[in-house]
Amino acid sequence: MDVRISSKHMDLTPPIEEYAERKLEKLPRVFDRIQNLEMVVDKARNGYVLEIIANVAHHEPFVATSEDADLYACIDLGVDRLLRQLRDHKSKLRDNKHIPSAREMET
Repeated sequence: MDVRISSKHMDLTPPIEEYAERKLEKLPRVFDRIQNLEMVVDKARNGYVLEIIANVAHHEPFVATSEDADLYACIDLGVDRLLRQLRDHKSKLRDNKHIPSAREMET
């Protein structure tokens, strides 16, 4: 899995990059079809804006955004939102069972 972390209007320090990578490494444990992850951190007027894009096989990319004054809290919130989307998608795939039609029930 390819992980890219970039920033706009600011420089990311190594501890922040390590923290973000540690958080993003947890995502494949929940859903193993993630091909790559891209995190973009933007310095806004009142704090930080974070966007995480997860490209998944056979599906449109999942996008999670978060805003917060604290960068670490912003990363946590963004990862939690993406985890929620991935868990919901995984449960839809797992629970998508074939319901027999009336014709199949008669025979």
